[in-house]
Amino acid sequence: MTTTESGPSPAVSAVEGERIVAPQPDQPRKRRFSRRAGGLTPYYLLIPASVMLLALTGWPVLQLLIMSMQEFGRAQVFGAPPSWVWFQNYASVMTDPTFYEVLIRSVVFAAVCVIVTMVVGTLISLLLQRLPKGFRLLLTVGLLLAWAMPPLSATVVWGWMFDSSYGVINHVLVNAFGLEQFNQHPWLIDPLSFFFVAGLIIVWGAIPFVAFTIYAGLTQVPEEALEAAQLDGAGAFSRFRLITFPYLKPIFLITTILQIIWDLKVFTQIFALQDIGGIRALTNTLGVYIYQVSIAGGDFGTGGAIAVITALILMTVSLYYVRQVIKEEGL
Repeated sequence: MTTTESGPSPAVSAVEGERIVAPQPDQPRKRRFSRRAGGLTPYYLLIPASVMLLALTGWPVLQLLIMSMQEFGRAQVFGAPPSWVWFQNYASVMTDPTFYEVLIRSVVFAAVCVIVTMVVGTLISLLLQRLPKGFRLLLTVGLLLAWAMPPLSATVVWGWMFDSSYGVINHVLVNAFGLEQFNQHPWLIDPLSFFFVAGLIIVWGAIPFVAFTIYAGLTQVPEEALEAAQLDGAGAFSRFRLITFPYLKPIFLITTILQIIWDLKVFTQIFALQDIGGIRALTNTLGVYIYQVSIAGGDFGTGGAIAVITALILMTVSLYYVRQVIKEEGL
């Protein structure tokens, strides 16, 4: 039996006695997985910081978890031994309709604040990229001043502006625009207008962080890709959607995570506005509700249970967005 070799036959060369053979295609190689440069050294370097972070945050979380399973009131604060009630505090929280009202109100309010903050912060970052140097410096200083203002001071100032009798907002609306219905209008009595004012304060203080973060990312977008898209006829919105946003997607995701965490557990602005003129029962958010149940109400165990539930919600949201970042980066 004779066998024939596969592949093309040799061709005749111009040189006498020489034959030309076509190169054979490369055989597929088995994929070999190799460790990245450095091996496990980067992970070893993270151990000290991870241990310190776990010690600083893990111990208070453990104490909070233990407290949430005990009957821990004012007597226990002054030395009385607590008694274990296990999941009774969680059961009382989960069966309380007030908790669900506060939770839904907090989630909706945080969602609106996050969306407005991200949109306005992105627009300001794009504006910073296009402004002349002098105007860019002026806008940057204004953003830094807004960012540096303490939340309590900002809330007091905005509360004065929306004061029903002497507020600047009512004065401008009545005298400049002729809107007589805003004469001594109580902005903080109605829950909807209360959260409008609170949203303004929170967004006003959060925009600088978003604007500076995204502006820093915009400096890393290749100009060549933007110029090529412009030559192809893509408008400004198309260039942002197809080129800029994909480059900055991890930055947008991380910034959104931080905004969700901060806005969902906001306390200072809501509590201060309630002292100025808001109705607590109709305007409580999770942070204020935990404070009222635990500190003001003296039921630290139930307050701890609410705090643990809130932390689990924040952790779930954060892990979801972290997963999105890892998926986008292909890690």
